Amino acid sequence: MRVDASTRFIFQSPRLYDAILGTSCEKRQSIGSSRRQPERCDPQWQIHTVPAHNKPIPVTVERSLSLANTLLVGIYIGAELTANVTEAKPVLLFGLTVDGGTLIYALTFTLIDLIHERQGTRGAQKVILAAFAANAVLGAYVALTVWLPFPTFFDGQESYQRVLGQTPRIVASSMAAFLLASLLDTEVYGWLKRKGVGYRWTRVLASNAAGTLLDSILFITLAFHGVFPLLPLILGNYAVKMGVTVLTLPLIYVRGRSW
Repeated sequence: MRVDASTRFIFQSPRLYDAILGTSCEKRQSIGSSRRQPERCDPQWQIHTVPAHNKPIPVTVERSLSLANTLLVGIYIGAELTANVTEAKPVLLFGLTVDGGTLIYALTFTLIDLIHERQGTRGAQKVILAAFAANAVLGAYVALTVWLPFPTFFDGQESYQRVLGQTPRIVASSMAAFLLASLLDTEVYGWLKRKGVGYRWTRVLASNAAGTLLDSILFITLAFHGVFPLLPLILGNYAVKMGVTVLTLPLIYVRGRSW
């Protein structure tokens, strides 16, 4: 990229400015102007070249997630997959019967709010869709391994199928509830943030209350209608998920921009 008198640059990132011109955050200045750039180096940037006739020409540049954001997305998707694998076993929590994945699954609603806080509404929605795709791959591959023939020395087929070979009804109910509830959580959090309603932790509490309620109603109804009494299961799941939400509220204040 050549800098001459016919081209001036509008930089929205001090780091990119430094990389091209070889300056430091403390010494950079705008081309053609004596006004100094802000001292803070923002990792989120874009650059446009503006020729003399003032018609912007976009320049494609590479942008990568920070380590903190990458880890956060990985933990979120990992938690989703872990919840699906462990939901086959019912557990007792404070006298309530819930599936084994409830605790870590409830954590994902706070994690997606943290992702929303750091990457915005569209970023959070993309992560939700990525987690949905990962769940689909997991479900499809597990079904394949259950179906494939096995050697005569393997005597654990029934146990393997019982633990991992969930019925299509359970899998479909879980994935539908996850997708709709997570998107609702994101929409509620984004709306509250745009309106400037409450503190960050109150937005998490409100969005999780809506998301986990929808998730509990959808999953229990679709998966167990006609099999078990629905209301006790819905109330039990919702109570546990909101309890986890309250315990994980401090996560929304996690920083990590310098990673």
